[in-house]
Amino acid sequence: MMKESDPSWKPTFIVKPDGGCQGDGIYLVKDPSDVRLTGSLQNRPAVVQEYICKPLLVDKLKFDIRLYVLLKSLEPLEIYVAKDGLSRFCTEPYQEPTVKNLHQVFMHLTNYSLNIHSGNFIHSDNANTGSKRTFSSILCRLSSRGADVKKVWSDIISLVIKTIIALTPELKVYYQSDIPAGKPGPTCFQILGFDILLMKNLKPMLLEVNANPSMRIEHEQELSPGVFENVPSPVDEEVKVAVIRDTLRLVDPQKKKRKDIHYSNASQAPPLHSNKTTEAGLPSLCLKQVFPKYAKQFNYLRLVDKVAALFIRFLGVKGTTKLGPTGFRTFIRLVICPLYEWNEV
Repeated sequence: MMKESDPSWKPTFIVKPDGGCQGDGIYLVKDPSDVRLTGSLQNRPAVVQEYICKPLLVDKLKFDIRLYVLLKSLEPLEIYVAKDGLSRFCTEPYQEPTVKNLHQVFMHLTNYSLNIHSGNFIHSDNANTGSKRTFSSILCRLSSRGADVKKVWSDIISLVIKTIIALTPELKVYYQSDIPAGKPGPTCFQILGFDILLMKNLKPMLLEVNANPSMRIEHEQELSPGVFENVPSPVDEEVKVAVIRDTLRLVDPQKKKRKDIHYSNASQAPPLHSNKTTEAGLPSLCLKQVFPKYAKQFNYLRLVDKVAALFIRFLGVKGTTKLGPTGFRTFIRLVICPLYEWNEV
């Protein structure tokens, strides 16, 4: 249908088998009929996306960004974004996809787990060079060319908030079914790995969200044929240690308790230990709060989130009743949307 409306449209598609990871099984096709499935689509589902043919290049190489996002709590919704991330590079100079080069994974796929097996992969102790660099080093380079890096960050933050707002309604339904009602305080959190691609015009495009991103700070290095050793990765350590450290600082369940004890004992005796002393010895937070800080800009997107709250409240009357994602969408479509449309009229 798209080709009928625009004969000049000649897309490339990227196929990602469901349940895969680390780039395993990913391939490119020019024609949808070339999608390779073993068995029926129901038995072996795959995500098929239009391939972005004009990415931003650095040193003639394609790269993506792994950005770490902390979902601190669902109610109230709190989102933190790491101030730095990882830029993961392909290991062969990029060319737009053709039938002849579709199979060249080191040119098209940015997955670290694939490119590390390339003979061109460069391990570096410098954050500005090598096949894995800090995102901040890329932004410095763009800034030196006159790019508006503040807008790049603003667009990325907007992308992150919109994505999580889209996820929260179903997350809340599952959360409420597992966590006893009335339990005080946040009882869980999650670090998400956002994979983002910058286009030539510097517009960020979301590739995928990883629910269980790798936190390894070392890589395997072959010392001699068949002999491997784990070697520290300075770039990974710089970014990931800060994310884990600051996540623990933000979600520390004892922090509030210590404050409460401090205030209750204030009239009796000075505290034996001050948490501020410990905090003062740590670097400043690498995680930046983006929600509810920028909540006003995105409140118009939270209709479904409010519907989820209504649904959970009504569901509580029935006790153990559970509703899956499909049933939840049906609930919204049949019950809430007509009410919303009527209200708009």
